[in-house]
Amino acid sequence: MRRFADLDHRLLVAVRNIRILPTVSWPASVEERLIEEFGAGRVSVPEIRYNRPDLSETRAELEAIETEAGEDHPIAEYLRRTAESWRVASRMLEAAGTDGVTEASVLLYGRPGDAIPGSSRSNLDAAAYFVNLADELGADLETEDAAGHISAEELRRDMTAKLDAFFEPGTIAVEVDPELTAKAAAGATRIRLRGGARFTEYDRHQLLAHEAFVHSLTALNGREQPVLASLARTSPRVTATQEGLAVFAELMSGAIDISRLKRISLRILAIDMAMNGADFVEVFRYFRVCGQSVPDSFHSAQRVFRGVPLTGGSAFAKDNVYLTGLLAVHTFFRWALRQRRLDLLRNLFAGKLALHDVMSLEAHFENGDIAAPRYLPPWMQHVHGLAGKLAFSLFVNHIHMAGVEAEEISLGL
Repeated sequence: MRRFADLDHRLLVAVRNIRILPTVSWPASVEERLIEEFGAGRVSVPEIRYNRPDLSETRAELEAIETEAGEDHPIAEYLRRTAESWRVASRMLEAAGTDGVTEASVLLYGRPGDAIPGSSRSNLDAAAYFVNLADELGADLETEDAAGHISAEELRRDMTAKLDAFFEPGTIAVEVDPELTAKAAAGATRIRLRGGARFTEYDRHQLLAHEAFVHSLTALNGREQPVLASLARTSPRVTATQEGLAVFAELMSGAIDISRLKRISLRILAIDMAMNGADFVEVFRYFRVCGQSVPDSFHSAQRVFRGVPLTGGSAFAKDNVYLTGLLAVHTFFRWALRQRRLDLLRNLFAGKLALHDVMSLEAHFENGDIAAPRYLPPWMQHVHGLAGKLAFSLFVNHIHMAGVEAEEISLGL
């Protein structure tokens, strides 16, 4: 194990300068000006400049690690896959501002038209399903955007109290960041909230379930690992599982509503639009037509065009993983329940793992090379409640309702 631990340490050192979202995100000051202009009806394709990093030395080291981890061994395979995904990410960041980001991001996060594993349907089909369902139920995104009454500072105090009660006090700091473009971002010991944003009650519960009790929690558990310290950091190859698990956590803890699913789905449909030629303004207007406010439509469009040309034919594909990840994680949880393997579900929280890793590294969980998770989310600590929700879902999948296609049921579940 010593050699694998050394390779893993080299991997962490090599990727310390790879910062995917900070490299491709837009400055908050630029966003504020553009949102004001768009709100006043002065809508045009903005000009965004990126600082491209030189990651050639990083890439050479990652290639060396892939070569040295060449044997047929589960941990060696983990190291090879992880190093390869970081290598693709390094190439993507060096292409910031060009369509090279599109190609690399599709390799890392998939394409909206990709088939859902085990299904003839695609991620686009799933996105369209949830958008149509939300519309039938009357989800009003702009009204909900305006309903936020919780300030970032109030939410910071509330989250701090809850996290201090769950973890040891001071384990995770909650900060307000005026430069943050997303509503929130989580690391192992810090969660940032966007300064100036107004949050809803759903936001309050969703951010705890998603950011704190998945993203921060798995990072903290990853820091406890005796061999694979890299399990504390989200490599590109585990993004789909991490985001899918975080949205699944919202589902299991009752912190998600149909409007949240609509927002996630609209971004996937917008990525497809952009890849097929829609420019930034067209995508912004698409979000507006679908009911989002001007600021929220701008933020959503900005997510689609992070790091790529804004004139059409390009997109940053990361938001594609939210639905595919959710569907894969949901399927995995139901499969583990059917197999009476709740131990595999607990192991999923031991660090930043892909679903594949939980299976391939099973023997190393058993012998202690990979430590069991110190923390589990509240909803995972009540196994009978979790099993009840999943068992019902599992059974309902086999029921054929009159007038409803079985394939629609499977997407809905």
